[in-house]
Amino acid sequence: MRDAQKADHVTLTTLIGRLREGRFVIPDFQRDFEWRPSDIRELVRSIFLDYYIGSLLLWKGKSENFQALACEPIYGFGGRQDPVHIVLDGQQRLTAMYYVFLAPDIPLPNRSNRFLFFVRVDRFMAEDHDDAFEYDWTRRGVNLLTDQAAQFENHYFPLSVVGQGGWELPNWVQGYERFWRDREAAARSEGDDEAMHAAVHHAANARAFGEHLKGITEQYQVAYIELDRDLEIDKVCDIFTQINSRGIRLDVFDLINALLKPRGLQLKALWREAASRLDFVESERLNVYLLQVMSILRQGYCSPKYLYYLLPGQEKKVRQPDGSLRREVLVPDIVDFEKRWNAAVDAMEHAIALLKHPQEFGATSSQYLPYVSILPVFSALQAAIRELPKARQLDAQRKLRHWYWASVFTNRYSGSVESTAARDFLDVRAWLEDDAQTPGLIAEFQARFRSLDLRREVKRGSSVYNGIFNLLVLRGARDWMTGNVPQHGDLDDHHIVPKSWGKAHEHHAVVDSILNRTPLTADTNRNVIRERLPNEYLPELIAESGEAAVRATLESHFISPAAFDILLREPFTPDDFEAFLAERQRTLQDAIEDLLVKERLDLPPRLREIDAQLEAVELALRQVIRAALGGDPGQLPPHVRVKIDERLQGAAKRNPALDGEHYATLAGMLEFADLRELQDILSAKALWPTFQGRFASKELLAQRFGQIANLRNSIRHSRKVDEITRKEGEAAILWFQQVVAA
Repeated sequence: MRDAQKADHVTLTTLIGRLREGRFVIPDFQRDFEWRPSDIRELVRSIFLDYYIGSLLLWKGKSENFQALACEPIYGFGGRQDPVHIVLDGQQRLTAMYYVFLAPDIPLPNRSNRFLFFVRVDRFMAEDHDDAFEYDWTRRGVNLLTDQAAQFENHYFPLSVVGQGGWELPNWVQGYERFWRDREAAARSEGDDEAMHAAVHHAANARAFGEHLKGITEQYQVAYIELDRDLEIDKVCDIFTQINSRGIRLDVFDLINALLKPRGLQLKALWREAASRLDFVESERLNVYLLQVMSILRQGYCSPKYLYYLLPGQEKKVRQPDGSLRREVLVPDIVDFEKRWNAAVDAMEHAIALLKHPQEFGATSSQYLPYVSILPVFSALQAAIRELPKARQLDAQRKLRHWYWASVFTNRYSGSVESTAARDFLDVRAWLEDDAQTPGLIAEFQARFRSLDLRREVKRGSSVYNGIFNLLVLRGARDWMTGNVPQHGDLDDHHIVPKSWGKAHEHHAVVDSILNRTPLTADTNRNVIRERLPNEYLPELIAESGEAAVRATLESHFISPAAFDILLREPFTPDDFEAFLAERQRTLQDAIEDLLVKERLDLPPRLREIDAQLEAVELALRQVIRAALGGDPGQLPPHVRVKIDERLQGAAKRNPALDGEHYATLAGMLEFADLRELQDILSAKALWPTFQGRFASKELLAQRFGQIANLRNSIRHSRKVDEITRKEGEAAILWFQQVVAA
């Protein structure tokens, strides 16, 4: 099998020779040469001190690849081109070496002058390495380049000598030593001991410097990885996008743009047209995200190698169920590419509008987006939902919101995300089609949200911090002074207990916590809070508006009555502050459970209350069954046990951390029984005598179960709750509350 890549080394002399011959070319998608003179000087210093300068990534080219990538010579190259390698990583270093050692007569980019580079031999040999390397852009430097006597006299070694090849380097070293030997002889004949000793010293330095030059040019090794010329370009694309050069991530967008140019499409022009529609989000990767949306919608994947298959006419190998391979073209032509690009732009614009809407996802400013990296999959899923029949879209949006908030509060998109996005797209799509295909993330979220330590969320921009802030916006947190919901343009998070108080009482670490922050207008912060404690400004608000109104306003900020009372304590101590943080942590966790885990976020307040009552009835019925059966799961009706076991097995596959011991108990099993299965347990022939005294008749029990099931299904599946369904359901809730309590 042919090796796809080969690691090797090349000496400095050989590398400079290849630069002189024009063997290296730069693909169009690479950024321009942009190093400053000081950057170039530091590279030379590293080479002369025998430091490692990193490896190069080269692709052994062939004519079609040179043409497809619109390759160009290294900056400054003026000779006859003999291209061999396409530079994927190392352009800045190679170009810097070319500019230093070949000294082309052109200015540096973004400079008006040519720069020449020298080594001060006397300083270098004195090990004054910080000042031994110089560059010059003045007339003096140009004159020095052509005046060898001045070079010898002032100990300036032009680095361009290294690039001249042949005998130029040894001749310069010999000439430099001979210059100072001649000075030594002249000083000796004149009896000038001081000058003689200086000349002897410089001559010895010249010989030692020559030996160092010989060692560096002949033995210094530059590492490189060579990709095979026949390696498929999609693999090169994948490798390329993982490379970082001087901390700047190389961008697959530029690669795709370069590959599209010969086909007559200017991708950068399309991006310029789209950018203004997406400018709410501040990210340099939005153009890549658009390609990822295209890729997710077309093939379900979005890593760099898959973006390559978006090229018009490009074939993709697809493995069949039987293991055979077939070839498929995903995007037939330029027209289809532009159509898909425009659809991706529309999808992302729609997604951003939803995310920033104060009644949808609450990220009213880009600084409060929990993630930017979630945009591609969120946009693609929104686009997929809009293709569903209208009757299915409400439930689909409910599931999408559940997935989104689960992602936010599990920090799912804080790292490398391409594979996560692809997996989530496929998992959520399956869930949209089948309620039983709940992604494992949902169970993970439900298991982990109670362990969130919100005290530690002190940095705006983190996923959890921003997620809590978004929930406050969605809750309709009202301004404390006006009582109105602040406009998103006049909204910021401010300290409830002032930051100055926290610093004074050694609470630096937690005074910035999201537990002590809430959205208020700047005017309220300046004119009401003013670095004062709540026990100072809250009584003023109560005197103006009444305690009930102020309490209601603060409850819209997830500040419970207990937390409100703590804030009013006089004096307000560090222990009180800790108590306030603990109470608000509890309130926020309850809110996450109520609004997100139990999915009541989208319900009107009255239906939210009814849904909570329905849940209480269900929990009470489970308790009645547990008590009556003595905790023995063996008494469950067989058909109910089968359904529960199937659900438990599915849940265990999605969440390996599921507590097996708990779910082997009757209490655990009943958590996986739905309302109708609870009815079947209560009505089972063998068990009915146990429950008959409480529920009177099976007919009445069935009627009441039907009423609450109709109401609950309407609420949970986002269907309109008509007046009859609501009233009958409320009557059934009241009946169950009475009989369970009896």
